[in-house]
Amino acid sequence: MLELVNAGSKPADIVSTRAKSAYLGVTKPRIHTKLSESASLGSDFAAFCSKYGRDLMPWQEWLGEQVLRIRPDNKWETPVHTALISRQNGKSEFMAWQILWRIFGLKQKLQVHTAHKLTTSAEIFYKILGIIQEHPELESQLTKKLEARGFQELQFTEGRRYLVRASNSATRGISAPDSIFLDEAREYYDEEVWSSLRFTQMSSSNPQAFLFSNAGSQHSIVLNKMRERALASMLTDDKSLGWWEWSAPPEIKIDGSAKFWEGVAQANPSLGHTISPDNIRAVMNDPEDIIRTEVLCQWVATINPVIQPTVWANCGVDGLRLDENKDTWLAVDLSPDRRHAALVASQRVDKDRFQVQLLQTWTNPGYLSDKLIANDIADWYRKFPVIKIAYSARTASAVAARLVPAGLPCEPIDGAPYAQSCDEFLSAISSGRLAHSNQDELTNHCLSAVRLNFGDGGWVFGRKVSAAVITGCVAAALASHYATQPNDGIDIIVA
Repeated sequence: MLELVNAGSKPADIVSTRAKSAYLGVTKPRIHTKLSESASLGSDFAAFCSKYGRDLMPWQEWLGEQVLRIRPDNKWETPVHTALISRQNGKSEFMAWQILWRIFGLKQKLQVHTAHKLTTSAEIFYKILGIIQEHPELESQLTKKLEARGFQELQFTEGRRYLVRASNSATRGISAPDSIFLDEAREYYDEEVWSSLRFTQMSSSNPQAFLFSNAGSQHSIVLNKMRERALASMLTDDKSLGWWEWSAPPEIKIDGSAKFWEGVAQANPSLGHTISPDNIRAVMNDPEDIIRTEVLCQWVATINPVIQPTVWANCGVDGLRLDENKDTWLAVDLSPDRRHAALVASQRVDKDRFQVQLLQTWTNPGYLSDKLIANDIADWYRKFPVIKIAYSARTASAVAARLVPAGLPCEPIDGAPYAQSCDEFLSAISSGRLAHSNQDELTNHCLSAVRLNFGDGGWVFGRKVSAAVITGCVAAALASHYATQPNDGIDIIVA
């Protein structure tokens, strides 16, 4: 069962008194699965860390208590845990000490650790090795260190092993690991690695798996499915998954207000321990998507999008409608796999501003019908005084080939003109000259678009590189190309 909580802390507890001149992070996660009262090995874990020179921070000790709960038969109560927390809060340190405790405290035979990049997991490998070498009692049990391309391993007495693998070979030759650690889970855009790792534990007597990450995007397939599963468990007593999410509420604005700092404290439990408020202030001018994922641990449509969410939101006008008597420009775009398409209209609102509206989208899990799309566009053409219908010859030429014989004014926009359209569209958004009616689907398309370099200094909205459906965004850019042009062809006057 999921408990959506604010960690039971009042603002005064989150943002500490001015007399102390410090901000303190919140120990409990804002969103977490149902808490259990079962026995836990958390105190054993904390004692092990303290014995070897590491006192856990409050949130690490609390998390250790939750994830190490056991059933009466001494099996793990919850076999899979996901911990979501902003960057630099000590996730890697918690993971490293978990691995050490399982090697030396629980005497587990095999632990496997992987990340989307070997350099990420290698850093923890060397951290663990360094701690072992600092303590003769631990080092005396280390028998061998192996390293090769995409592979690192520590071997210990009694047949114990700690294995680091690159994600593309994470399961090769592995059988029945006691523990699995998957770092930077947001970077996994398909389930191949995670699924194969989990299946290696099918013959383990008491398996447990951990995923660690900060918030991701719509492309973070593994992380998103884990979260959906956790949310679904709200109506059940399912204990197969533990979800621990330190994150700021989604409505938080990046404005330095008390509410903002409350959100920072909820997403950064190490605030005031290892993270300084001054370091948070230093990144306040970074791109919004970076602040939201890295500092506030919030989901975004796309990491490093071309269009920033706040800037797009500022262009929204509720109740905005197209005028059936005004000059109108239409644009259609299809996805590279021809499973998605979108039709967008643009009109001038006044001399300096114009609007875009998503008129229709099409989806087919197999392949879209160009005839169906062309017929639908013809219906929209009859509703407005359409001047031009823009399209890309790379994606919508089959549709245009059906419209042109019917006398509809179609014009392809590709190459340099397409790059110009993207520039014009982004410029209009940034300057507030564009207006939209806050359509959810159009917003998702626009905030999912990623920049693709074009030529020497140019760029376009990349259909493939965006790894999402952005047909509405591309069509909006194409339609905007005409709406941004001045009526008399003169935009700048030199006296």
